[in-house]
Amino acid sequence: MSQRVLTSSVLGALVATLLVGCGSDDPMSESAKDPELDSGDLSITFAGDELELSDGGTTLLRLPKDAFQWGMVAALEDFNYDPYRFYVAHPLYAPADTTWISPEEMRVSAQDDHSLTLELSYPGGKQGSLVIEAPAPGRYSALWKPADPSSPIAFFRLRPRGNAQEGFYGLGEYFDDVNHRGKVRPMQIEVDSSIESGYYEAHVPVPFLTGTSGWGLYVESDRPGAFAVAADPAEPDLVEAAFGTGFGSAEGLRFHLFGAKHPLDVSKLYYDVTGYPAVPARWALGPWVWRDENKDQAEFLSDAQTIRDLDLATSGMWIDRPYATAVNTFDFLPSQFPDAQAMIDEAHALGFRMALWHTPYLDEKDGAADTAELRAQAEAGGYYPVTSGLLLNKWGRPIDFTNPDAYAWWQQQIGKYKAMGIEGYKLDYAEDIVPGLTNARNEWVFADGSDERTMHAGYQRFYHRVYAETLPEDGGFLICRGGAAGDQVNVNVIWPGDLDATFHKHAEPFDDNGTTVKGVGGLPASIVAGLSLGASGFPFFASDTGGYKHSPPDKELFTRWFEQTAFSPVMQIGTSTNSVAWDPNGGPGFDQEMLDWYRVYTRIHLRLFPYLWTYAQDLKHSGRPIARPLGLAYPELAAHPNDIYLLGDSILVAPIVDRDARAREISFPAGRWVNWWTGAIQEGGVTSSVDAPLGEIPVYVREGGIVPMLRPTIDTMAPTTRPAEVDSYATTPGVLYARVFAGEATTFGVFDGAELGVAKQTDGTIALTTRDGAEFKQGTLFELIAFGAAPSGVTVDGSTLSATTSAEALEASATGWYFDAAVGGSLLVKLGPGNHSVEVSR
Repeated sequence: MSQRVLTSSVLGALVATLLVGCGSDDPMSESAKDPELDSGDLSITFAGDELELSDGGTTLLRLPKDAFQWGMVAALEDFNYDPYRFYVAHPLYAPADTTWISPEEMRVSAQDDHSLTLELSYPGGKQGSLVIEAPAPGRYSALWKPADPSSPIAFFRLRPRGNAQEGFYGLGEYFDDVNHRGKVRPMQIEVDSSIESGYYEAHVPVPFLTGTSGWGLYVESDRPGAFAVAADPAEPDLVEAAFGTGFGSAEGLRFHLFGAKHPLDVSKLYYDVTGYPAVPARWALGPWVWRDENKDQAEFLSDAQTIRDLDLATSGMWIDRPYATAVNTFDFLPSQFPDAQAMIDEAHALGFRMALWHTPYLDEKDGAADTAELRAQAEAGGYYPVTSGLLLNKWGRPIDFTNPDAYAWWQQQIGKYKAMGIEGYKLDYAEDIVPGLTNARNEWVFADGSDERTMHAGYQRFYHRVYAETLPEDGGFLICRGGAAGDQVNVNVIWPGDLDATFHKHAEPFDDNGTTVKGVGGLPASIVAGLSLGASGFPFFASDTGGYKHSPPDKELFTRWFEQTAFSPVMQIGTSTNSVAWDPNGGPGFDQEMLDWYRVYTRIHLRLFPYLWTYAQDLKHSGRPIARPLGLAYPELAAHPNDIYLLGDSILVAPIVDRDARAREISFPAGRWVNWWTGAIQEGGVTSSVDAPLGEIPVYVREGGIVPMLRPTIDTMAPTTRPAEVDSYATTPGVLYARVFAGEATTFGVFDGAELGVAKQTDGTIALTTRDGAEFKQGTLFELIAFGAAPSGVTVDGSTLSATTSAEALEASATGWYFDAAVGGSLLVKLGPGNHSVEVSR
């Protein structure tokens, strides 16, 4: 529909003229249609005193008059206007005495091809405006403001209405459920004395929500906020997004509406507004290994050599604290690391990239001369905040990165590590800037004039950008505890802080040496957090494999955890008790059997690099999360499991998250799916119980799925100077492997331009095609799982391909094929370099 009707009065005049001049045969003439603003297939229409967001005639969201509420107070005060406490009471916080008002009338005041303006009339003669713009197909930007800047408005509350049955995804990092229906989510850290940590662990709150009917809402505000998502059972279609604007209310509230054919595509529209994710370096996908406390340089080097001696695929190691003279002196403690440069050089030689734990503080209690000198420079330069509030760390005030001089000075210090060959950082803490834990402000003031009302989110972006700008040009590695909307342009990976080394869900009580505690959660919580973040703009997530608090994990927990992280975008392994898989004392029950499983799973993760990296590169085109909650990927299922997800398009992952479980139920989407390990074929559209012995995570490939992989001997993505000892992708990409469940014609375009194709013909033959890429040009080895029986013949480019006597013989050959009875009957077809067409006859 085109854009028409400038104002209500003009509309009436036009209708009257048409009725007089043309008769009354067409009362719904073109000019009489409701005001509408198009954005591609998406439309916003104003009719019947409400706005309607629709796609191709299907209503996605409605915004009636009461969708635009103001929270009025008698007078604005220097107060912590936190709307979360309207929904979740706390004895330390009594919300301001607030009157909520909704517009009595909304009317169109202006319209053109790119914008629609509404006037909002509130009780008591108060006026406001809503200007909606259509900057690009599929999305709208709206600014909602009061006409009188002196109005005592303390809160803005946006109240759209969606679908009473749909699921809701996004909103950042939460640990209890991937579907937010029925939840209230704060956009800042809150006191929560019911769990062990004592606070609401919202390390990465993001005011971006996606409905499974295909819409998105992003509120572009760093002020204290809360989303109540269908929280009232009497109004299952209602979403409330409330923000404490206080003295900033005159600036209004900006929000964005998105619409897409599939809910997975909404995140791209969010990226168009906030920026696309900073993709980590190739080697940063892992596996990574670390100890919570490295004893000394000798232990670190012993770990590095042991990993290579035991053939445990690993691309990087980081050193957690303590390792420096103090936090943060940008050095290595000589008594602990007597020759740190030699240590870093040896790690590089063995094919490891190197990272360090870091924070934005200088230890104010440490008396060492180096620490004192850095503190003196910071004091003299004015590098601390103008006013500091409550400190939530052990070391002191954070550096004020809004001060350009402090920013440059800190980067200069980071340069000392960069010069030594450090390529990444684990960035911890920096969550001191909370708006307030009571009615009173937790007052902070920064060099640029900002304060805690917005810097509880804004500081994260400054902090992470300081480090991101120092990373190597070929890519780096920032794994961060916190984050905020838009911070994905700086952060490579989120890790969820200190999860429990248990099988417990978020806030589930458990016994800890005779004391009942309610923790953040263990393995189940980590999966929820990662899937929530993927739908919130942070596609790379890595929990501490094995957990952190209440370590060490035992054999079963550690195994189930590394099973899951192997089939995730990033794999990092470490616990608070320095558990390592090769140490029989690393945890209860650690043994050779577990180590053998660990070897299998770390290598599978590394072998998945071509598959995962292709999806990482595709983020800037599709914007789809890499790990996709089942309910978001398949909204037609109307189910929202917390522990089943798609990895890319073709791999279904169903981790075991309960102790002693050796089977689980899976709701399979439509189509056919094949078990990764056994080759058993599962019909979709049903819920089935599947076996899961310890050491075997339920993983399935969809019919038609192609999973490109690296060779089975790969050790690392990082360069090595010892290729005879370490098998590195940096030395050679090697032959491209492709695990396939043949079905209808499918192609997979690998990140370097290589292309793999497979199609099952009506006569039962299977056609395979290959095309070389810029990196993968040494041949291809197809693995057709669940093939059944040996083929009658294989031809390549019209010529017969010879069979080999074993899988080992095929690996040693330039070309050939071999049928293996394993994995449902697997046909292995190896091709040389170049572009080829293959026909496999039954």
